Amino acid sequence: MYYMALDTETIKEKIAEIEAQMAAPDFWSDKVKAQEKVKEHQELKAALAGVGKYDRGNAIATIFAGAGGDDAEDFARMLFGMYEKFIEDSGFEQRILHENQNDRGGYRNITFEVRGKNAYGTLKNESGVHRLVRISPFNAAKKRHTSFVMVEVVPEVAREELALDDADISVEFSRSSGPGGQNVNKRETAVRVVHTSTGLSAHSDSERSQVANKEKALAILRGKLVRWQEEERQADAEHAMISKTTAAEWGSQIRSYVLHPYKLVKDHRTGVEVRDVDRVLNGDLDAFIKAEQIL
Repeated sequence: MYYMALDTETIKEKIAEIEAQMAAPDFWSDKVKAQEKVKEHQELKAALAGVGKYDRGNAIATIFAGAGGDDAEDFARMLFGMYEKFIEDSGFEQRILHENQNDRGGYRNITFEVRGKNAYGTLKNESGVHRLVRISPFNAAKKRHTSFVMVEVVPEVAREELALDDADISVEFSRSSGPGGQNVNKRETAVRVVHTSTGLSAHSDSERSQVANKEKALAILRGKLVRWQEEERQADAEHAMISKTTAAEWGSQIRSYVLHPYKLVKDHRTGVEVRDVDRVLNGDLDAFIKAEQIL
């Protein structure tokens, strides 16, 4: 079992419980069971070394439209609204850092920060591909359409916590964009940074200056690198390869939102199902987030 989703205190409690069992005189009377407990103890200790540092801090989330054209970009808008309401109801604060909006009000991509205690620990398992099935409002024939969106959640990582080599970073400047992609700022204040070794990139255009946007983009990039390292640890722990470039398309989704021919939201990792789709899209994610935290 993989324990990285558990909070630090829960992991410590489980470790103490197993250590108490290991201290019992008859612990090795059932060798198979004892070996399973020893393995579980080792996995918990490894998980303890890898969590807690960032879970209690802020998060930075990006929503990318995937396969599905206008429907996917509209789905990105719907998910942003869902997270915006969840963030508000949870007592967190949210601020948009970068948005690329189409002329229909949908998002090609949008990046926003979530500030508050345990913001990253709460939202980190929302990362993955989300799938929407509905009658397309963009299809004159009113046919059912499937679209996909990728959600990426990373921790906010301070400069002093993760040093970046300037030689390994490329920086691009551009004008900030508004709906439809038009430039709304005459000065090139928007900044995109790329980590050349991994190909990871980050974009910020919410600040008034290049310097401020570069700092914000680098903060996002540091978070992506930490998440990348966390996924590497997870791959090692589970002896499985995790793709850093999962395609936002059929077969890779973590959660499905079905609006037609029936209504259901299903998380494919935990099996949690909610039939009140409107409630979920209005920000009620508690059932999914709690199930992920005890996986």
